[in-house]
Amino acid sequence: MQPMQSQMGYDRAITVFSPDGRLYQVEYAREAVKRGTTAVGIKCSDGVLLIVDKRVSSRLLEQSSIEKIFKIDDHIAVASSGLVGDARALVDRARVEAQINRVSYNEAIDLETLSKKLCDHMQTYTQFGGARPYGTALLIAGVSDGIPRLFETDPSGTLLEYKATAIGMGRPAVMKVFDESYSEEIPYSEAILLGLRALHAATEGKFDVNTVEIGLITVSDPKFRKLSRDEVKEYVEKFNQEESEESEKSEETK
Repeated sequence: MQPMQSQMGYDRAITVFSPDGRLYQVEYAREAVKRGTTAVGIKCSDGVLLIVDKRVSSRLLEQSSIEKIFKIDDHIAVASSGLVGDARALVDRARVEAQINRVSYNEAIDLETLSKKLCDHMQTYTQFGGARPYGTALLIAGVSDGIPRLFETDPSGTLLEYKATAIGMGRPAVMKVFDESYSEEIPYSEAILLGLRALHAATEGKFDVNTVEIGLITVSDPKFRKLSRDEVKEYVEKFNQEESEESEKSEETK
């Protein structure tokens, strides 16, 4: 019983490292992210996009009430996985930081600057007692100075920049697809199909037009927009058609 009681002491205190150098509460927050639905970010030659799986748990649920992609500023958007309430709190903070920058300097905030501010805020909640870490991770996408960029945060306050990445329960399957097929030269139309293929692998084929949400920011017009249901339907149908053609070819080769 003694080792168990000893571990519980480190387990309950956010500010105390365990003997092997771990902060258990931060690791538990990461587990909350891993249990969240999958969100995908892809940087392409002409922009950056976010694709999320809006899994509907009940047919009585209004699908429009599920929000996983948020607009921060004209040129910045985020996708979340983990605790939605925590994500909303971070989104609100990010929006305030973006507006403060506009009021103070009369210009849009730089994407990397905003990402670092958010991560600095998240990191403070791993350093002081009386509070818990944020149980959410964010994909922060946008265009700065004509260059598309994609950042990933995690509950510890770590900030990493990616060409393509994912958060949530389907991350390993998505990253496997990206490792095999991603190219920096693909346009956003092909990147959307690649993202759908990755999401298809992560959800084991359990997605349709009603459970997929896509956000896009292009270099030519760096203003965030969510694709309409009809646009999403068009891409999903095109993806399904390509999948069926590939399966037919594989059957023929056998």
